[in-house]
Amino acid sequence: MTTTTKRPALGRGLDALLSNRGAAPAAGKGAANAGFGVESGTANAGVGVGTSAVASAVSGAVSDGKPLEIPVDRIDVSPYQPRTAKNEDALEELARSIAATGVIQPVLVRPVQGRFQLIAGERRWRASQLAGKSTVPAVVRHVSDEQAMEMAIVENLQRSDLNAMEQARAFARLSNEFNLTQEEIALRTGKDRASVGNFMRLVKLPLDVQQFIEYGSLSFGHGRALLALETEDQIRRVALMVVQRTLSVRLTEELVQQTLNPTPTERKNPAPVDPNVREACGQLQQILGMKVQIKDRNGRGRVIVDYANLDDFDRLMTLLLK
Repeated sequence: MTTTTKRPALGRGLDALLSNRGAAPAAGKGAANAGFGVESGTANAGVGVGTSAVASAVSGAVSDGKPLEIPVDRIDVSPYQPRTAKNEDALEELARSIAATGVIQPVLVRPVQGRFQLIAGERRWRASQLAGKSTVPAVVRHVSDEQAMEMAIVENLQRSDLNAMEQARAFARLSNEFNLTQEEIALRTGKDRASVGNFMRLVKLPLDVQQFIEYGSLSFGHGRALLALETEDQIRRVALMVVQRTLSVRLTEELVQQTLNPTPTERKNPAPVDPNVREACGQLQQILGMKVQIKDRNGRGRVIVDYANLDDFDRLMTLLLK
């Protein structure tokens, strides 16, 4: 009997990504620690500010992972930040906490053109500015664009508050900008391939429907159900009906099926669909993320699965072979 090992929920996680990957080679103990002085008695205790320490971090001499106190005005926002929604109330609450007790967990940055670019910790950096802090504790890492983006995604996934569209766009950027396959993205982020594929398909939705998901009017499940529709006009029309009626995912799937298979107007007394067949059809569509039809006649019939591309077909084969 063969057993399989289930991949951990977040794979290697941020700690593993930070271990040695992309780090500059050590410049010797004396050089690496040049300009470091531990502060004590403050909530922001870390490595002392010091121009030489910051300059060393920019030049690549610092590689031991110790936090530096870096001026907030020398740090720039990451272009790879997957989070787009901002909760101002939560940010102000964090600022009050930092004003009282300091930043407990350092932010993560990398040197870029004489300045520092955030990899993880944008909320802590912004809240520090709101709290009137002139510096923020930061760990400096010398990593590539791809590694910086990967770290940003994994760090945010660990916080598990990215909305579905933020995750979808982040995965799509890894694919489009760094030519990673769905399997490679899954391995690097700890998600399974089918999950990555399902999220990435959400970016095919019309932009106004994506906004419904981003703002919470529609869920990930709603988005998957809508993808079974054939045209953007159908998707927009059904999505608006779902939002206006606050329909569940199950009812959305039924509405999608009604849109795809309208009842002929001349048929006055259509044969009712067996509830068990309807439920099975909805379950299959939810699992596969594809249009499914069940043609049943007295317990015999066909199951028809429509796939949109080779990725869908590959995912279908993987699920069936399991």
